[in-house]
Amino acid sequence: MAKIIETHAHIYDEQFNNDRDEMLQRAFELGVEQIWMPNCNSETIPGMLALESQYPGKCLSMMGLHPCYVGEDFEKELAIVGDNLEKRPFILIGEIGLDFFWDLTFVPQQEKAFLKQLEFAKKYNLPICIHSRNSKDNQLNAIQRCCDLIEEFGWKDLRGIFHCFSGNKEDAERVISLNFHLGIGGVVTFKNGGLDKFLGEIPINNIVLETDSPYLAPVPLRGKRNEVSYLSHVTEKLSELYNLSEDEIKNITTQNALNIIKK
Repeated sequence: MAKIIETHAHIYDEQFNNDRDEMLQRAFELGVEQIWMPNCNSETIPGMLALESQYPGKCLSMMGLHPCYVGEDFEKELAIVGDNLEKRPFILIGEIGLDFFWDLTFVPQQEKAFLKQLEFAKKYNLPICIHSRNSKDNQLNAIQRCCDLIEEFGWKDLRGIFHCFSGNKEDAERVISLNFHLGIGGVVTFKNGGLDKFLGEIPINNIVLETDSPYLAPVPLRGKRNEVSYLSHVTEKLSELYNLSEDEIKNITTQNALNIIKK
């Protein structure tokens, strides 16, 4: 059975409180070898680390401050991120970035938090996991702004994943030019998601798999709680787009993920 790396799943979320172990078992039976868990803020750290202890080598933690949790007190939250990074290793810095969709009140703070966490990435030589969501009218492009800030930061060894990538081909090409991979999940199966129109033209070596569980369940489960085992629908769609077998998709994307975390 081909092995799979799930690069982004909030499996500590309360939506899994009643059946978390069963949900994880379904994922492991599918061939999921590792699940990378993004952090949101200080409140999500205990549950995330508890899962890592319960499933050593399978559930692996990131450390970071999610842009939707950036507010007036973001510096206190960043201090907690820094303290945790000082204490022990993490697989990536994340999830970090910019969110223009819900509220623009704290965009300047989001940018400062993002740049500070790029400093953490450089200090510890860690890849980053980027959240980049455009404004509702798409007039503010969070992907391009994150790329601007990465270029301004100027560390040539910066690498990682633009998680839940939902941009266009131009966005994808710029992301890849900066040594980042595209995190592809349920959106690729959406009828109006747009990814299917160009993704097959993007080299498969630039793709990693994710679900963003419990969010963004793929077709035919859209609207339901997402879970890691639903990666099977993502690999099926990618197999169609790239004209490769599902095992080839799994093997290539697994190696892509492992390449990201090599130091």
